[in-house]
Amino acid sequence: LDPLNVTHDEGFDHPVFAEQADFTWDDESKPTLKGISMRVEEGSLVAVVGQVGSGKSSLLSAMLGEMKRVRGAMNLKGKVAYAAQQAWIQNSTLQGNITFGKRFNKDLYDRVIESCALKQDLEMLQGGDQTEIGEKGINLSGGQKQRVSIARSVYSNGSLYLLDDPLSAVDAHVGKHIFERVIGPKGLLKNKTRVLVTHGV
Repeated sequence: LDPLNVTHDEGFDHPVFAEQADFTWDDESKPTLKGISMRVEEGSLVAVVGQVGSGKSSLLSAMLGEMKRVRGAMNLKGKVAYAAQQAWIQNSTLQGNITFGKRFNKDLYDRVIESCALKQDLEMLQGGDQTEIGEKGINLSGGQKQRVSIARSVYSNGSLYLLDDPLSAVDAHVGKHIFERVIGPKGLLKNKTRVLVTHGV
């Protein structure tokens, strides 16, 4: 990846700043995203809503530097945390998948588990959060994987959260719980800058 696709200048006023930016997946193709101009205010929640295939995930990929910038400017400020649309799990314990190499903080960890609606799942697992999951462990459902992925991003304690439709794989009532307890104006991330991609209004 070219580190110049996205700059990380802390001198900008906005956590996300884009000005007439064009992005492409490779040098041979025409730009997939054209003329992207946006400012995201510090501590705000911005939803990017659109139909499947309209370029929402590509916009996040562009912010992450995964697409080639061919024109304009894109700058992100602060520590980025990302929850992907397709959750992935390491071959580790459930706790290890959430803490992801960071120091264990019980207070934060317990709040993250509760907010991401994982408490009941842990009670059902024989080894609790020490249960080995991944290739050689038990299989988690799609919704459980997604909630572990969200929990990992929350636990990382970033300042800018890029959330790629993280509620699509969970039940409606669980999605409501996570939105209220994590993403929304009273959630764990209420003071963080959040860019939420979703197709569901």
